Amino acid sequence: MKHKLILLFSLLLSIYGYSQENSQSFSLQEAIDFALENNRIAKNAARDIEAAKKQKWETTATGLPQISASIDYQNFLKQQVSLIPAEFFGGNPGEFQEVIFGTEQSIMATATLRQKVFDGSYIVGLQSAKVFLEISKNAKEKTDLEVRKAVIEAYGNVLLGEESVNILERNAATLEKNLNETTKLFENGLEEQESVEQLQITLSSILSDLNNLTRLRDLAYKMLNISLGLDINTPIVLSDNLETLSKQNMSLELLTADETIENTIDYQIAENDMFSKELLLKLERSKALPTLDAFLNGGYSGFGNEFNFAQKEQKWFGSSLFGVSLNIPIFSSLQRSAASQRAKINLDKAQDNLTQREQEIKLEIASAKSNYQFAIEDYENKKQNLNLAERIQTKNETKFFEGIGSSFELRQAQTQLYTAQREYLEAMISVLNNKAALETILNTVN
Repeated sequence: MKHKLILLFSLLLSIYGYSQENSQSFSLQEAIDFALENNRIAKNAARDIEAAKKQKWETTATGLPQISASIDYQNFLKQQVSLIPAEFFGGNPGEFQEVIFGTEQSIMATATLRQKVFDGSYIVGLQSAKVFLEISKNAKEKTDLEVRKAVIEAYGNVLLGEESVNILERNAATLEKNLNETTKLFENGLEEQESVEQLQITLSSILSDLNNLTRLRDLAYKMLNISLGLDINTPIVLSDNLETLSKQNMSLELLTADETIENTIDYQIAENDMFSKELLLKLERSKALPTLDAFLNGGYSGFGNEFNFAQKEQKWFGSSLFGVSLNIPIFSSLQRSAASQRAKINLDKAQDNLTQREQEIKLEIASAKSNYQFAIEDYENKKQNLNLAERIQTKNETKFFEGIGSSFELRQAQTQLYTAQREYLEAMISVLNNKAALETILNTVN
Protein backbone atom coordinates (compact mmCIF):
# COMPACT_ATOMS: atom_id res chain seq x y z
CA MET A 1 0.00 0.00 0.00
CA LYS A 2 2.83 2.36 0.88
CA HIS A 3 4.54 1.70 -2.45
CA LYS A 4 1.28 2.39 -4.29
CA LEU A 5 0.89 5.76 -2.56
CA ILE A 6 4.49 6.70 -3.43
CA LEU A 7 3.92 5.72 -7.05
CA LEU A 8 0.68 7.72 -7.23
CA PHE A 9 2.35 10.75 -5.64
CA SER A 10 5.25 10.56 -8.10
CA LEU A 11 2.84 10.31 -11.02
CA LEU A 12 0.95 13.40 -9.86
CA LEU A 13 4.20 15.34 -9.48
CA SER A 14 5.33 14.36 -12.98
CA ILE A 15 1.97 15.41 -14.48
CA TYR A 16 2.13 18.74 -12.65
CA GLY A 17 5.74 19.27 -13.76
CA TYR A 18 4.85 18.42 -17.35
CA SER A 19 2.02 20.93 -17.39
CA GLN A 20 4.30 23.58 -15.91
CA GLU A 21 6.98 22.91 -18.52
CA ASN A 22 4.45 23.20 -21.35
CA SER A 23 2.97 26.49 -20.14
CA GLN A 24 4.71 29.64 -21.34
CA SER A 25 5.43 32.65 -19.17
CA PHE A 26 5.31 36.16 -20.58
CA SER A 27 5.98 39.63 -19.32
CA LEU A 28 4.18 42.30 -21.32
CA GLN A 29 7.28 43.13 -23.36
CA GLU A 30 8.00 39.44 -23.95
CA ALA A 31 4.42 38.99 -25.12
CA ILE A 32 4.78 41.89 -27.57
CA ASP A 33 8.09 40.56 -28.94
CA PHE A 34 6.65 37.07 -29.28
CA ALA A 35 3.55 38.33 -31.09
CA LEU A 36 5.56 40.38 -33.59
CA GLU A 37 7.28 37.14 -34.61
CA ASN A 38 4.39 34.70 -34.37
CA ASN A 39 1.14 36.58 -34.83
CA ARG A 40 -0.39 35.29 -38.05
CA ILE A 41 -1.38 38.72 -39.36
CA ALA A 42 2.13 40.05 -38.68
CA LYS A 43 3.70 37.06 -40.47
CA ASN A 44 1.50 37.61 -43.50
CA ALA A 45 2.48 41.29 -43.58
CA ALA A 46 6.14 40.20 -43.64
CA ARG A 47 5.33 37.82 -46.49
CA ASP A 48 3.73 40.71 -48.37
CA ILE A 49 7.06 42.55 -48.22
CA GLU A 50 8.88 39.53 -49.65
CA ALA A 51 6.24 39.25 -52.37
CA ALA A 52 6.69 42.96 -53.18
CA LYS A 53 10.45 42.45 -53.50
CA LYS A 54 9.87 39.61 -55.93
CA GLN A 55 7.40 41.71 -57.89
CA LYS A 56 9.93 44.54 -58.05
CA TRP A 57 12.49 42.20 -59.60
CA GLU A 58 9.80 40.74 -61.86
CA THR A 59 9.15 44.24 -63.22
CA THR A 60 12.86 45.00 -63.52
CA ALA A 61 13.51 41.76 -65.39
CA THR A 62 11.05 42.65 -68.16
CA GLY A 63 13.51 45.31 -69.37
CA LEU A 64 16.54 43.04 -69.24
CA PRO A 65 17.62 40.68 -72.07
CA GLN A 66 15.16 37.87 -72.66
CA ILE A 67 16.32 34.63 -74.29
CA SER A 68 13.94 32.01 -75.58
CA ALA A 69 14.46 28.83 -77.57
CA SER A 70 12.18 26.55 -79.55
CA ILE A 71 12.37 23.25 -81.42
CA ASP A 72 9.85 22.55 -84.17
CA TYR A 73 9.43 19.13 -85.73
CA GLN A 74 7.22 18.51 -88.78
CA ASN A 75 6.22 15.25 -90.44
CA PHE A 76 4.01 15.44 -93.54
CA LEU A 77 1.65 12.48 -93.49
CA LYS A 78 0.81 13.45 -97.06
CA GLN A 79 2.84 16.13 -98.81
CA GLN A 80 1.24 18.87 -100.80
CA VAL A 81 1.48 18.55 -104.61
CA SER A 82 2.24 21.60 -106.79
CA LEU A 83 1.63 21.91 -110.56
CA ILE A 84 4.37 23.40 -112.78
CA PRO A 85 4.13 23.92 -116.60
CA ALA A 86 5.46 20.75 -118.27
CA GLU A 87 7.43 22.74 -120.85
CA PHE A 88 9.93 23.60 -118.04
CA PHE A 89 10.88 19.93 -118.17
CA GLY A 90 10.72 19.56 -121.97
CA GLY A 91 7.02 18.68 -122.09
CA ASN A 92 4.22 19.95 -124.24
CA PRO A 93 2.96 23.52 -123.77
CA GLY A 94 -0.32 23.69 -121.87
CA GLU A 95 0.43 20.57 -119.87
CA PHE A 96 1.44 20.52 -116.20
CA GLN A 97 3.86 18.40 -114.25
CA GLU A 98 3.04 17.29 -110.66
CA VAL A 99 5.88 18.23 -108.32
CA ILE A 100 6.40 17.79 -104.57
CA PHE A 101 8.67 20.33 -102.91
CA GLY A 102 10.64 19.65 -99.76
CA THR A 103 11.12 16.55 -97.67
CA GLU A 104 8.62 14.59 -95.66
CA GLN A 105 10.24 15.50 -92.34
CA SER A 106 12.01 18.56 -91.01
CA ILE A 107 13.26 19.88 -87.70
CA MET A 108 14.22 23.43 -86.76
CA ALA A 109 15.93 24.67 -83.58
CA THR A 110 16.06 28.41 -82.95
CA ALA A 111 17.16 30.76 -80.17
CA THR A 112 16.05 34.40 -79.90
CA LEU A 113 17.49 37.25 -77.86
CA ARG A 114 15.15 40.20 -77.25
CA GLN A 115 15.97 43.52 -75.61
CA LYS A 116 13.89 46.58 -74.83
CA VAL A 117 15.66 49.66 -76.14
CA PHE A 118 13.11 52.25 -75.08
CA ASP A 119 9.71 51.91 -73.42
CA GLY A 120 8.28 54.72 -71.29
CA SER A 121 5.88 52.41 -69.48
CA TYR A 122 8.84 50.26 -68.37
CA ILE A 123 10.50 53.24 -66.67
CA VAL A 124 7.27 54.08 -64.88
CA GLY A 125 6.87 50.40 -63.96
CA LEU A 126 10.23 50.41 -62.20
CA GLN A 127 9.20 53.45 -60.17
CA SER A 128 5.83 51.85 -59.37
CA ALA A 129 7.46 48.65 -58.16
CA LYS A 130 9.59 50.68 -55.76
CA VAL A 131 6.55 52.55 -54.42
CA PHE A 132 4.64 49.27 -54.09
CA LEU A 133 7.47 47.90 -51.97
CA GLU A 134 7.31 50.99 -49.76
CA ILE A 135 3.55 50.55 -49.41
CA SER A 136 4.09 46.94 -48.32
CA LYS A 137 6.64 48.11 -45.74
CA ASN A 138 4.16 50.72 -44.51
CA ALA A 139 1.51 48.03 -44.18
CA LYS A 140 3.92 45.85 -42.19
CA GLU A 141 4.78 48.72 -39.86
CA LYS A 142 1.10 49.55 -39.42
CA THR A 143 0.33 45.89 -38.73
CA ASP A 144 3.09 45.65 -36.13
CA LEU A 145 1.74 48.73 -34.35
CA GLU A 146 -1.77 47.29 -34.33
CA VAL A 147 -0.54 43.88 -33.16
CA ARG A 148 1.42 45.55 -30.35
CA LYS A 149 -1.67 47.52 -29.33
CA ALA A 150 -3.85 44.40 -29.47
CA VAL A 151 -1.41 42.44 -27.30
CA ILE A 152 -1.29 45.23 -24.70
CA GLU A 153 -5.08 45.33 -24.57
CA ALA A 154 -5.42 41.55 -24.43
CA TYR A 155 -2.66 41.24 -21.80
CA GLY A 156 -4.35 43.94 -19.72
CA ASN A 157 -7.74 42.23 -20.04
CA VAL A 158 -6.28 38.99 -18.68
CA LEU A 159 -4.75 40.83 -15.73
CA LEU A 160 -8.04 42.66 -15.22
CA GLY A 161 -9.87 39.34 -15.20
CA GLU A 162 -7.44 37.81 -12.71
CA GLU A 163 -7.57 40.83 -10.37
CA SER A 164 -11.36 41.03 -10.61
CA VAL A 165 -11.78 37.36 -9.77
CA ASN A 166 -9.36 37.62 -6.84
CA ILE A 167 -11.13 40.68 -5.44
CA LEU A 168 -14.57 39.10 -5.78
CA GLU A 169 -13.35 35.90 -4.12
CA ARG A 170 -12.06 37.95 -1.18
CA ASN A 171 -15.29 39.94 -1.05
CA ALA A 172 -17.34 36.74 -1.16
CA ALA A 173 -15.28 35.19 1.64
CA THR A 174 -15.75 38.31 3.77
CA LEU A 175 -19.49 38.37 3.07
CA GLU A 176 -19.87 34.69 3.94
CA LYS A 177 -18.12 35.34 7.23
CA ASN A 178 -20.36 38.33 7.95
CA LEU A 179 -23.44 36.38 6.94
CA ASN A 180 -22.55 33.49 9.28
CA GLU A 181 -21.95 35.86 12.19
CA THR A 182 -25.14 37.80 11.48
CA THR A 183 -27.15 34.58 11.17
CA LYS A 184 -25.92 33.49 14.61
CA LEU A 185 -26.86 36.87 16.04
CA PHE A 186 -30.32 36.58 14.49
CA GLU A 187 -30.79 33.06 15.83
CA ASN A 188 -29.93 34.38 19.29
CA GLY A 189 -32.40 37.22 18.91
CA LEU A 190 -29.73 39.91 18.74
CA GLU A 191 -30.24 40.92 15.11
CA GLU A 192 -33.15 41.40 12.72
CA GLN A 193 -33.95 39.01 9.87
CA GLU A 194 -33.65 41.89 7.43
CA SER A 195 -29.94 42.16 8.19
CA VAL A 196 -29.46 38.52 7.24
CA GLU A 197 -31.46 39.00 4.05
CA GLN A 198 -29.51 42.12 3.11
CA LEU A 199 -26.23 40.18 3.34
CA GLN A 200 -27.75 37.26 1.41
CA ILE A 201 -28.73 39.63 -1.43
CA THR A 202 -25.25 41.14 -1.54
CA LEU A 203 -23.54 37.73 -1.44
CA SER A 204 -25.80 36.35 -4.18
CA SER A 205 -24.93 39.31 -6.40
CA ILE A 206 -21.20 38.90 -5.73
CA LEU A 207 -21.28 35.16 -6.51
CA SER A 208 -23.16 35.78 -9.75
CA ASP A 209 -20.59 38.40 -10.80
CA LEU A 210 -17.80 36.04 -9.80
CA ASN A 211 -19.10 33.25 -12.05
CA ASN A 212 -19.48 35.65 -14.96
CA LEU A 213 -16.00 37.16 -14.50
CA THR A 214 -14.45 33.70 -14.29
CA ARG A 215 -15.85 32.88 -17.72
CA LEU A 216 -14.75 36.25 -19.09
CA ARG A 217 -11.25 35.70 -17.72
CA ASP A 218 -11.02 32.39 -19.59
CA LEU A 219 -12.12 34.13 -22.78
CA ALA A 220 -9.50 36.83 -22.19
CA TYR A 221 -6.78 34.16 -22.08
CA LYS A 222 -8.01 32.76 -25.39
CA MET A 223 -8.02 36.22 -26.97
CA LEU A 224 -4.46 36.82 -25.77
CA ASN A 225 -3.37 33.49 -27.26
CA ILE A 226 -4.82 34.49 -30.62
CA SER A 227 -2.96 37.82 -30.45
CA LEU A 228 0.26 35.96 -29.66
CA GLY A 229 -0.22 33.54 -32.55
CA LEU A 230 -0.74 30.55 -30.24
CA ASP A 231 -3.48 27.95 -30.11
CA ILE A 232 -6.34 29.38 -28.04
CA ASN A 233 -6.05 26.58 -25.47
CA THR A 234 -2.31 26.99 -24.86
CA PRO A 235 -1.64 27.43 -21.12
CA ILE A 236 0.24 30.67 -20.44
CA VAL A 237 1.36 32.51 -17.33
CA LEU A 238 1.64 36.30 -17.08
CA SER A 239 4.57 37.50 -15.01
CA ASP A 240 3.56 41.18 -14.79
CA ASN A 241 0.82 42.52 -12.54
CA LEU A 242 -1.70 45.22 -13.34
CA GLU A 243 -0.76 47.82 -10.75
CA THR A 244 2.96 47.70 -11.56
CA LEU A 245 2.29 47.99 -15.29
CA SER A 246 -0.05 50.92 -14.85
CA LYS A 247 2.55 52.82 -12.82
CA GLN A 248 5.29 52.01 -15.33
CA ASN A 249 3.14 53.33 -18.16
CA MET A 250 2.48 56.75 -16.67
CA SER A 251 4.74 58.95 -18.78
CA LEU A 252 4.04 62.66 -18.75
CA GLU A 253 6.87 63.12 -21.28
CA LEU A 254 4.70 61.38 -23.85
CA LEU A 255 2.17 64.20 -23.56
CA THR A 256 4.79 66.62 -24.93
CA ALA A 257 6.18 64.22 -27.53
CA ASP A 258 7.12 65.46 -30.99
CA GLU A 259 4.07 65.71 -33.26
CA THR A 260 5.83 65.54 -36.62
CA ILE A 261 2.95 64.35 -38.77
CA GLU A 262 5.29 63.12 -41.51
CA ASN A 263 6.68 60.50 -39.09
CA THR A 264 3.30 58.87 -38.46
CA ILE A 265 2.59 55.70 -40.36
CA ASP A 266 -0.90 56.82 -41.41
CA TYR A 267 0.53 59.91 -43.09
CA GLN A 268 3.18 57.83 -44.86
CA ILE A 269 0.51 55.45 -46.15
CA ALA A 270 -1.56 58.35 -47.52
CA GLU A 271 1.57 59.93 -49.02
CA ASN A 272 2.57 56.74 -50.81
CA ASP A 273 -0.97 56.42 -52.12
CA MET A 274 -0.55 59.87 -53.68
CA PHE A 275 2.81 58.82 -55.18
CA SER A 276 1.16 55.77 -56.73
CA LYS A 277 -1.49 57.99 -58.33
CA GLU A 278 1.27 60.22 -59.75
CA LEU A 279 2.90 57.19 -61.33
CA LEU A 280 -0.39 56.04 -62.81
CA LEU A 281 -0.70 59.44 -64.48
CA LYS A 282 2.86 59.09 -65.82
CA LEU A 283 2.01 55.61 -67.07
CA GLU A 284 -0.98 56.81 -69.06
CA ARG A 285 1.03 59.65 -70.58
CA SER A 286 3.93 57.32 -71.43
CA LYS A 287 1.62 55.28 -73.64
CA ALA A 288 1.80 58.10 -76.22
CA LEU A 289 5.57 57.60 -76.59
CA PRO A 290 7.08 55.25 -79.18
CA THR A 291 8.62 51.95 -78.12
CA LEU A 292 11.74 50.40 -79.58
CA ASP A 293 12.72 46.73 -79.28
CA ALA A 294 15.64 44.81 -80.79
CA PHE A 295 16.04 41.10 -81.38
CA LEU A 296 18.68 38.65 -82.54
CA ASN A 297 17.68 35.26 -83.88
CA GLY A 298 19.76 32.23 -84.79
CA GLY A 299 19.00 28.60 -85.55
CA TYR A 300 19.62 25.40 -87.48
CA SER A 301 17.32 23.36 -89.72
CA GLY A 302 17.49 19.76 -90.86
CA PHE A 303 15.49 17.94 -93.58
CA GLY A 304 14.93 14.36 -94.64
CA ASN A 305 12.40 11.78 -95.73
CA GLU A 306 13.31 9.59 -92.74
CA PHE A 307 13.90 10.43 -89.10
CA ASN A 308 17.69 10.41 -89.25
CA PHE A 309 18.32 13.68 -87.44
CA ALA A 310 20.40 12.06 -84.75
CA GLN A 311 22.90 10.58 -87.21
CA LYS A 312 26.25 12.15 -88.00
CA GLU A 313 25.52 12.23 -91.72
CA GLN A 314 22.58 14.58 -91.19
CA LYS A 315 23.16 17.98 -92.74
CA TRP A 316 22.22 21.09 -90.81
CA PHE A 317 21.61 24.49 -92.31
CA GLY A 318 22.22 27.54 -90.17
CA SER A 319 20.41 30.89 -90.27
CA SER A 320 20.58 34.13 -88.31
CA LEU A 321 18.52 37.32 -88.17
CA PHE A 322 18.83 40.72 -86.49
CA GLY A 323 16.07 43.28 -86.37
CA VAL A 324 14.51 46.22 -84.57
CA SER A 325 10.86 47.04 -84.04
CA LEU A 326 9.66 50.63 -83.65
CA ASN A 327 6.06 51.10 -82.59
CA ILE A 328 4.70 54.67 -82.89
CA PRO A 329 1.25 55.44 -81.42
CA ILE A 330 -0.50 57.89 -83.74
CA PHE A 331 -4.23 58.04 -83.08
CA SER A 332 -6.35 56.25 -80.47
CA SER A 333 -9.66 58.12 -80.87
CA LEU A 334 -8.79 60.13 -77.71
CA GLN A 335 -8.62 56.95 -75.62
CA ARG A 336 -5.20 57.82 -74.20
CA SER A 337 -6.32 61.37 -73.51
CA ALA A 338 -9.34 60.16 -71.55
CA ALA A 339 -7.20 57.71 -69.58
CA SER A 340 -4.72 60.48 -68.71
CA GLN A 341 -7.52 62.80 -67.59
CA ARG A 342 -8.98 60.06 -65.40
CA ALA A 343 -5.57 59.44 -63.82
CA LYS A 344 -5.21 63.21 -63.19
CA ILE A 345 -8.59 63.26 -61.42
CA ASN A 346 -7.51 60.37 -59.19
CA LEU A 347 -4.26 62.21 -58.41
CA ASP A 348 -6.18 65.34 -57.38
CA LYS A 349 -8.33 63.18 -55.11
CA ALA A 350 -5.24 61.57 -53.56
CA GLN A 351 -3.70 64.98 -52.88
CA ASP A 352 -6.86 66.17 -51.13
CA ASN A 353 -7.03 62.88 -49.22
CA LEU A 354 -3.46 63.44 -48.01
CA THR A 355 -4.33 66.93 -46.75
CA GLN A 356 -7.49 65.59 -45.12
CA ARG A 357 -5.59 62.73 -43.48
CA GLU A 358 -2.99 65.17 -42.14
CA GLN A 359 -5.70 67.17 -40.39
CA GLU A 360 -7.36 64.02 -39.06
CA ILE A 361 -4.05 62.75 -37.64
CA LYS A 362 -3.51 66.06 -35.82
CA LEU A 363 -6.97 65.72 -34.29
CA GLU A 364 -6.35 62.05 -33.39
CA ILE A 365 -3.08 62.95 -31.65
CA ALA A 366 -4.73 65.75 -29.67
CA SER A 367 -7.59 63.44 -28.69
CA ALA A 368 -5.24 60.59 -27.73
CA LYS A 369 -3.13 62.90 -25.58
CA SER A 370 -6.24 64.21 -23.86
CA ASN A 371 -7.50 60.69 -23.20
CA TYR A 372 -4.13 59.59 -21.87
CA GLN A 373 -3.83 62.59 -19.55
CA PHE A 374 -7.33 61.98 -18.26
CA ALA A 375 -6.52 58.29 -17.71
CA ILE A 376 -3.55 59.25 -15.50
CA GLU A 377 -5.60 61.78 -13.55
CA ASP A 378 -8.52 59.36 -13.24
CA TYR A 379 -6.18 56.65 -11.92
CA GLU A 380 -5.07 58.88 -9.05
CA ASN A 381 -8.68 59.84 -8.33
CA LYS A 382 -9.94 56.26 -8.34
CA LYS A 383 -7.05 55.17 -6.12
CA GLN A 384 -8.04 57.78 -3.52
CA ASN A 385 -11.70 56.82 -3.82
CA LEU A 386 -10.80 53.18 -3.18
CA ASN A 387 -8.90 54.06 -0.03
CA LEU A 388 -11.86 56.11 1.19
CA ALA A 389 -14.36 53.38 0.32
CA GLU A 390 -12.29 50.77 2.20
CA ARG A 391 -12.22 52.94 5.33
CA ILE A 392 -15.95 53.65 5.09
CA GLN A 393 -16.78 49.98 4.67
CA THR A 394 -14.56 49.01 7.61
CA LYS A 395 -16.23 51.63 9.85
CA ASN A 396 -19.74 50.54 8.87
CA GLU A 397 -18.89 46.88 9.40
CA THR A 398 -17.57 47.66 12.86
CA LYS A 399 -20.63 49.79 13.68
CA PHE A 400 -22.95 47.06 12.41
CA PHE A 401 -21.49 44.31 14.56
CA GLU A 402 -21.36 46.64 17.55
CA GLY A 403 -25.07 47.21 17.11
CA ILE A 404 -24.93 50.93 16.34
CA GLY A 405 -25.24 50.67 12.55
CA SER A 406 -27.94 49.29 10.28
CA SER A 407 -27.63 46.52 7.69
CA PHE A 408 -28.78 49.00 5.03
CA GLU A 409 -25.86 51.30 5.80
CA LEU A 410 -23.48 48.35 5.71
CA ARG A 411 -24.83 47.23 2.33
CA GLN A 412 -24.47 50.74 0.96
CA ALA A 413 -20.85 50.86 2.13
CA GLN A 414 -20.15 47.42 0.64
CA THR A 415 -21.72 48.38 -2.70
CA GLN A 416 -19.71 51.58 -2.71
CA LEU A 417 -16.52 49.60 -2.04
CA TYR A 418 -17.23 47.12 -4.82
CA THR A 419 -17.85 49.97 -7.24
CA ALA A 420 -14.60 51.66 -6.19
CA GLN A 421 -12.69 48.42 -6.64
CA ARG A 422 -14.07 47.94 -10.17
CA GLU A 423 -13.41 51.55 -11.13
CA TYR A 424 -9.84 51.36 -9.83
CA LEU A 425 -9.12 48.29 -11.94
CA GLU A 426 -10.70 49.95 -14.99
CA ALA A 427 -8.60 53.07 -14.38
CA MET A 428 -5.40 51.00 -14.44
CA ILE A 429 -6.44 49.32 -17.70
CA SER A 430 -7.33 52.73 -19.14
CA VAL A 431 -3.77 53.97 -18.50
CA LEU A 432 -2.32 51.00 -20.39
CA ASN A 433 -4.73 51.17 -23.31
CA ASN A 434 -4.63 54.93 -23.79
CA LYS A 435 -0.84 55.01 -23.73
CA ALA A 436 -0.76 52.24 -26.33
CA ALA A 437 -3.26 54.17 -28.48
CA LEU A 438 -1.17 57.36 -28.29
CA GLU A 439 2.05 55.51 -29.12
CA THR A 440 0.34 53.82 -32.06
CA ILE A 441 -0.78 57.14 -33.55
CA LEU A 442 2.58 58.85 -32.95
CA ASN A 443 4.50 55.78 -34.12
CA THR A 444 6.77 56.16 -31.09
CA VAL A 445 7.24 52.71 -29.57
CA ASN A 446 9.68 52.57 -26.67
